[in-house]
Amino acid sequence: MSLKISNTLTNKKEEFVPIEKGKVKMYVCGVTVYDDIHMGHARSIITFDVVRRYLQYLGYDVTYVTNFTDVDDKIINRANERGIDPLQLSSDYIKKYFEDVAKLGVRKADIYPQASTSMPYIIDMVKDIIDKGYGYATADGSVYFRVRKIPDFGALSNRTIEEMRSAGRVDLDPNKEDPLDFAVWKGVKPGEVFWDSPWGKGRPGWHIECSAMIRHYLGDTIDIHGGGNDLVFPHHENEIAQTKAACGCKLANYWMHNGMLETKGADGKTVKMSKSLKNFFKVEDVAAKFDKYTIRFYYLNTHYRSPLTYGEENMLEAQAALKRLWNNFRDLQACARDGPAGEAGEAAALAETARKDFTEAMDDDFNTRAAIEALFALARSTNKMMGEKTLTKAGAETVLAFLADVDSVLGILPEDEAQEDNGAFDAVMSILIDLRKELRAGKQYQYADMIRDRLKDAGYVLEDTSDGVKWKKI
Repeated sequence: MSLKISNTLTNKKEEFVPIEKGKVKMYVCGVTVYDDIHMGHARSIITFDVVRRYLQYLGYDVTYVTNFTDVDDKIINRANERGIDPLQLSSDYIKKYFEDVAKLGVRKADIYPQASTSMPYIIDMVKDIIDKGYGYATADGSVYFRVRKIPDFGALSNRTIEEMRSAGRVDLDPNKEDPLDFAVWKGVKPGEVFWDSPWGKGRPGWHIECSAMIRHYLGDTIDIHGGGNDLVFPHHENEIAQTKAACGCKLANYWMHNGMLETKGADGKTVKMSKSLKNFFKVEDVAAKFDKYTIRFYYLNTHYRSPLTYGEENMLEAQAALKRLWNNFRDLQACARDGPAGEAGEAAALAETARKDFTEAMDDDFNTRAAIEALFALARSTNKMMGEKTLTKAGAETVLAFLADVDSVLGILPEDEAQEDNGAFDAVMSILIDLRKELRAGKQYQYADMIRDRLKDAGYVLEDTSDGVKWKKI
């Protein structure tokens, strides 16, 4: 089975065929940096982190770009409220962004372009749009895009021109030729940050930055463009139009959109998590209660395109479910260290089946929920083998190798401390186990129990078995 992606543009699940064999060019719309990121942002960030990881797992060389909108009405308004420069405000929040995403176990993108540092590319694209008859300048120094010149405008959002009486984030302007036209360049207003352009001082419209960044860093047409499904209209629709006007080509072959994170209101109905509704939960606050593995598991245990309801009770459920996987993982580590000798045998076959199920799930439009179920099925089988004492050391090692491989995609299993990778740590544990045995033989139970309890506090449990005392990390 080859990788298939649900393409928003065609509303079909399509086989993924890259533009260039073995390589993937991928762009995901980032955040507008006027505040801390919240859990709604985190869903998109983690979703496309996993998409990128799985493409790499399949062997693709991925170039991953995600942007910062650091010039925007919200940024200007917030900066004015605080009496600071808008670019200083956005710079501060970009720094905070990286601190917060580190708490999500997310790998950094290859490139993080910013609107404020992309002005040459943006201005060049606006020039192309005007030169080809798709844009026009107004008396106030703004430039608008002629929406009706794009015959299939609305194809991504499946809307007709008649249904589009507002372009979103654009104030109606008497200088417009058509109310549907949207700004690709905004003439400066008093107190706003601005750049010089052929049309006068001003700043870019929201939509143009992404089209210009994609063209500059990745080329005219890319493989995958992603973002939350709230961006389908007008943002992504307008991006498509801008690129088509500037170069006569399509912007992306595959459009991917994650479902919204929702919260329950007082009336019991769910609504999108957003700052405007003030129903959001900051990543910083959630990460103070739950580790990165639990947060990732919470999102990945639902298909990325489905809506997802947030609440602390949902996080606690995710934490409890993940603990079952962790317990199995720790037992496997103990078996790989202390288990009986023998061939991998049945365990190798179980790992191979799990890999097949995992790959089939991920190939089916990155179905992480089904992929995780493959890990739970493997955990149930290996738990049974360990209970029956039929899992060998070699078998446990084989399963752990598989888990390490697939967790390079999911990022939900605990990372081992470096000290556990050498014999010194094992030797120290053996000394403590022998010491506890001697203390128990001498009926000094108080000190023997102290060793056991202190180790437990440090995250290690001792288990008395018929084969002697075993230890594992909890």
